[in-house]
Amino acid sequence: MKAEILSVGTELLLGEHVYGIDETTLEDVVGKMLIDSGLTISTAESCTGGLLAGRLINYPGISSVYLEGVITYSNESKMKRLNVKEETLKKYGAVSSKTAAEMAEGIAKAAGTDIGMSVTGIAGPSGGTEEKPVGLVYLGLYLKGMVKTKELRIVGGDRQYIRNRTVVQALDWLRRELIEYTGKR
Repeated sequence: MKAEILSVGTELLLGEHVYGIDETTLEDVVGKMLIDSGLTISTAESCTGGLLAGRLINYPGISSVYLEGVITYSNESKMKRLNVKEETLKKYGAVSSKTAAEMAEGIAKAAGTDIGMSVTGIAGPSGGTEEKPVGLVYLGLYLKGMVKTKELRIVGGDRQYIRNRTVVQALDWLRRELIEYTGKR
């Protein structure tokens, strides 16, 4: 009983910063939120290479709302599959807020979903520059006509660490945006 009271108190105190207790995973929370809301989702990934899609499909029943995921590693595939503008790629590069936004909107429109989520970044160990270092990642979120982006700077760790941290951050950002959009936890 005391543990339950402490758990509820912690959740009330920390609010949206707590997504679950004990064995609850982010994909469990996000999967349930998506199914409960009826919002459909698709994903477009570059540096995470399908890890985000893999985490989402861990949730039983997600097929009712998760419609499609693509890996668009090359600029050509970003243009062809997601309708990312060539001018955007030339002016801002594949790893940019603008590209992430166009990727998110592009996958949502191509798949006919309410939500499109994208990931583009530099997972390393090479490919980084002073301006765009290894660990720089942009997330894109298209939600019912609204497009947002988020910049991540993941420091330390190897390629796999950067990819895994990116997916955790993407799922948590999606969770928070769903709370804001639906008004429900």
